[in-house]
Amino acid sequence: MTPGTPNGDDGEEFAPLADINVTPFIDVMLVLLIIFMVTAPMLATGMKVELPKAAVAKPLDNPKPVVITLGPDGQIQIGDRPVAKEALVAAALAELAGADGVIQLRADQAIAYGNVVGVLDTLIAGGLNKVALVAGRPKTPAPPP
Repeated sequence: MTPGTPNGDDGEEFAPLADINVTPFIDVMLVLLIIFMVTAPMLATGMKVELPKAAVAKPLDNPKPVVITLGPDGQIQIGDRPVAKEALVAAALAELAGADGVIQLRADQAIAYGNVVGVLDTLIAGGLNKVALVAGRPKTPAPPP
C-alpha cells in the first residue's frame, strides 16, 4: 500500500473532477427567463392612458413608430419624454429621423376632443401628415353589420 492512497490503487479516488455541472446554471437561466417574460409587458414606455375602444380598428404594420401620447391632464409626451405643444413638431421631426414617417397618436378617452384636434392640427401644420390615431379593442367583438 502506498501512503496517500486509501486502498493501494494509483490515486484515482483523489483525482480532481473535470466535469462541469450545468444543471444549476440552466435552472437559474430558466428562472431569469420567466422573470423577464413576466416583467417585459409592464415596461411599456410613456404615460398610462385609457384608450377609447374601436371595434373595427386594425393594428399598423409599422414595427417602431413614433408615439405621441396625450394624457388625461393634457400633458404631451413623445415616447416617455414630456414635450411642450410649441416644441412638438421639432421634437417629432427629431424622433422621425430614423423612422419611416408614421406617427401614432394615443389620447386618453377622458381628454377633450378639441385638445386632440389641436395636436393633430399642430402636427399637420408642421408637415407631419402620416398620423394614425390609436384605439384599444373592446372587450366583446362588435356584431357584424
